Amino acid sequence: MQISVEVARRYLLGRQGLWPGRRWRVPRGTELAMRTMEHVQLDPLAIIARAQDLALASRVIGYRPDDWMALTYQRRRFFEWGGWLALRPMDELPHYRVLMRRERHQWWSTWAADGHRPAIDEMQALLRERGEVSNRDFAIAERTRVNSYRGRKDSSIALHYLWRIGEAMVTRRERFERVYAPSEAVAPATLLAEALDAETDDFLLMKAVAATGLTKLNGAQGSLLRPFSARDASAWKQRKVAEGALIDVDIEGVKLAGLVGLASDLPILEALAAGRTPRAWKPLETTTTDEVTFLSPLDPVIHDRERTRRVFDFDYKWEVYDKPEKRKFGYYTLPILWGDRLVARMDAALDRATMTLVVKGLWFEDEALATDDAFAEAMGRGTATFLGFLGAATLDARRMSQPLLRKRLEAVSRDGSG
Repeated sequence: MQISVEVARRYLLGRQGLWPGRRWRVPRGTELAMRTMEHVQLDPLAIIARAQDLALASRVIGYRPDDWMALTYQRRRFFEWGGWLALRPMDELPHYRVLMRRERHQWWSTWAADGHRPAIDEMQALLRERGEVSNRDFAIAERTRVNSYRGRKDSSIALHYLWRIGEAMVTRRERFERVYAPSEAVAPATLLAEALDAETDDFLLMKAVAATGLTKLNGAQGSLLRPFSARDASAWKQRKVAEGALIDVDIEGVKLAGLVGLASDLPILEALAAGRTPRAWKPLETTTTDEVTFLSPLDPVIHDRERTRRVFDFDYKWEVYDKPEKRKFGYYTLPILWGDRLVARMDAALDRATMTLVVKGLWFEDEALATDDAFAEAMGRGTATFLGFLGAATLDARRMSQPLLRKRLEAVSRDGSG
């Protein structure tokens, strides 16, 4: 199927629950959003809010920071796992058990054999004895030091090892520190059995297509934890297209060869091509044209930098790991969605002592928007929603260089409404 760039943008955003507006509401909506996203990447940084909370707030009306925790650690609807750490639906665990076994037989087995077996055996015994174990339970002076970005104590690496190979799971978090328990104490016994290998590969590859919307399946080897070359990916895509599970998609005027999407989404693509909004995507309240949406820097819709650059004409890089002198925009910039376009980025931080959102900078793809009254109104409404999510009392816009927008946001800060 050939589609326009506009249809591609709307499909990619809508499939992720971001366009044409928020279509879920707490409490039920949080779980629906997490499942629609396919996975929710976790990150500990809380400059404004943590990336996972930013992602869910952009999709769910009434969402508050850490709402995902109740679904994960109390209701056990999701579990966290992986070197690329993400929340995943608990009912998908049998497929991830296959990946855990593959982890055991790859580089983690080398680590276990390299003199770390005593620490592993000790942590296994403590998990059985105590039921829960955290790395905070052990003073650093009592442990063997290790040189790893996973931790500085042998206890932390041993617990991480048991988690990666599936012998332990994260049962809860304290101050965002993992607390581990034996897997059988966290997940139902029926979900601890492994799925078949071939079934798992198919499932995870289809899940990758669903998560990204339109994809070339770059990096599939990392998600399968087994050799899977570009030729293997091409053959798999061709087979799935022949079976009617996938469709080839070409975006007019965009050089992105080899894209595929879910065949089940063909009616959605056809509706978008005809200028209609799919019924299931109807917003509950405002649209992204009525109010801007601040995206998480780890949002799945911008995960593929090349695709984001070509389809959205927006070159986004999370500069948090760059040295200050190398940053073009800022430490923690958030992409700004207006309508179906990524139009700007904002660098900000939350001053938790005063609960003030401090705007450090705002940059536009088209500077004309800085004096656009319609955008200023949408920016004001979106900022009011954002402040409500953060629980922020005020906003400091003094560093903003755009007078119209600074005045609009200062008004939001004064009266607390958009």
